[in-house]
Amino acid sequence: MEEKIIKLGNRVLKDKLEYQGMRNKLIKEIKNKGIKDQNVLNAMSAIPRHFFLPAGLEHFAYLDKPFDIGEGQTISQPYTVAFQTELLEVKPKIKILEIGTGSGYQAAVLSNMGAEVFTVERIEKLYLKAKELLNALGYNNVHCFLGDGYEGLEQYSPFDRIIITAAIDEIPEKIKRQLAIGGILVAPINNQSGIQIMHKIIRIDETNFNVEYHGSFSFVPMLPGIKKE
Repeated sequence: MEEKIIKLGNRVLKDKLEYQGMRNKLIKEIKNKGIKDQNVLNAMSAIPRHFFLPAGLEHFAYLDKPFDIGEGQTISQPYTVAFQTELLEVKPKIKILEIGTGSGYQAAVLSNMGAEVFTVERIEKLYLKAKELLNALGYNNVHCFLGDGYEGLEQYSPFDRIIITAAIDEIPEKIKRQLAIGGILVAPINNQSGIQIMHKIIRIDETNFNVEYHGSFSFVPMLPGIKKE
């Protein structure tokens, strides 16, 4: 397997054989936990997750754990990324809105699966870092935006899929309207006990949605507004 090398500022990132081996082990672990979509597994096996972690954490990247990426945000546990992605039923050429770019890893997974990704991040520092990395990795089908996730990206709607990567109390009507009929929205939603339940919401027609519930998870809260540097 070819060793991928990119340079970001003063940092040189290498996808050594050692990392590729650790990544393969992680993919087997995720598969054993119940992820069945081979396209999801293939995408995650192709992406160097350690590129998306802060310097010094590279050797921890292939543990099935979330990590702090600064600004009070995290890169999600790989199993959680795989779980949400599997629920999305990603197909090539579809248009996806991601709310909460974070490190950019989830967007990279969706891009690798052939989707056109529109991703919104409210924290300028994270937005700039993710955009630089995704561009350096050649993900030309990922479009990064600095903005308020509660607003979505109405000018680019409708979207075939919407994924929210932070905990939310309810899905804003404005976001629901940006989902195409027949489209799927996946998000962790707080219940009355404060537990985050993964929802898969399918838009049936203009006014009706079908809702499925898929277990409890832990995410950072989704906040409104934009945080400038």
